[in-house]
Amino acid sequence: MAKVKYDWYQTDTAVTVTVLLKNASEKNYTVQLEQNALTLQADGIEPIALNLWNPINVEQSSHKASPSKVEIKLAKLIGQRWDALERKLATEEPSSTSSAAAKKKHDWDKISKEIENDDETKDDVSALFKKIFADASEDTRKAMMKSYYESSGTVLSTNWDEVGAQPVQVRPPDGCEFRKWN
Repeated sequence: MAKVKYDWYQTDTAVTVTVLLKNASEKNYTVQLEQNALTLQADGIEPIALNLWNPINVEQSSHKASPSKVEIKLAKLIGQRWDALERKLATEEPSSTSSAAAKKKHDWDKISKEIENDDETKDDVSALFKKIFADASEDTRKAMMKSYYESSGTVLSTNWDEVGAQPVQVRPPDGCEFRKWN
């Protein structure tokens, strides 16, 4: 039996489940709705049985078939956002073959804060070099400018005695190769 894909979205009053099933009317599909459950069966596919997140109003819920999908509109009894389409039962063990269980949940707020912290760290490094340059003596500034320019940005030295004596060699990071662009 083939597995079919499905997706869902919600509004304040309804949840819509879209099941990708070609020629559903030819496959004798049936949808059974209960207050806390949804079941879809059709010829040649693995049945879909969902334990819904919150109860639905069965009388106001509906479904319709189009050439490529079955759209099931579930009327919410409680007008609140659902965290997920399904509520996992406490006795259910997550299966490793389930695509829903295989998806990793992301805490987008945490990721956003990490990105902001990275940006602040980059700004801190830039500010550090600006402070070093501003507080430096004339020889140190010359050494920084000459080393950075002659090495194409791969070396930053503050020692004028070393930098002023000879040209600064390009030193790319380990594992990198320097190429001069004309």
